[in-house]
Amino acid sequence: MTLMPKALLLVAALGLAACNNPDRYGAGGPGANAGGFVDTTGLGDPNDPRSIAYFNQSVGDRVLFAVDQSTLSPEARVILQGQAQWLATNSDYAIIIEGHADEQGTREYNLALGARRAAAVQQFLGSQGVAAGRMKTISYGKERPLEVCSEEACYSRNRRAVTVLSMGSGA
Repeated sequence: MTLMPKALLLVAALGLAACNNPDRYGAGGPGANAGGFVDTTGLGDPNDPRSIAYFNQSVGDRVLFAVDQSTLSPEARVILQGQAQWLATNSDYAIIIEGHADEQGTREYNLALGARRAAAVQQFLGSQGVAAGRMKTISYGKERPLEVCSEEACYSRNRRAVTVLSMGSGA
């Protein structure tokens, strides 16, 4: 055998040997805890009542609004009461309330509408006992749509306020 076939055979053998080590990534690598929950989002286990994932999925992180409105619906109030209760028992989190609008109307109008929506949520959560120092608001207007289409189904999902959790009590 010449040198080239020997080198190729050696590289192929080393490549195959590398594929045969199931623990090559250590305890935290792929396949670890295969039967349990593995957090790849950084949001925590959705079954853990203290996690961000639980808040987003079980409590609800958003409320929807009617066209050109910043008034909270009865459904929104129920979600926000749940948020306030969750925040009361998880005081290590601060929140940012994002106000959003659909794509109809001018940029300026929608920024102002998003600000009013975020303020309505902030005011309601404050009335439920959430400390003002734990809350901040921001308006994105129509700049961050969840869905883009010219149908009411899309518009209605974009008219929202989203409560985003962050670590730190804000105080």
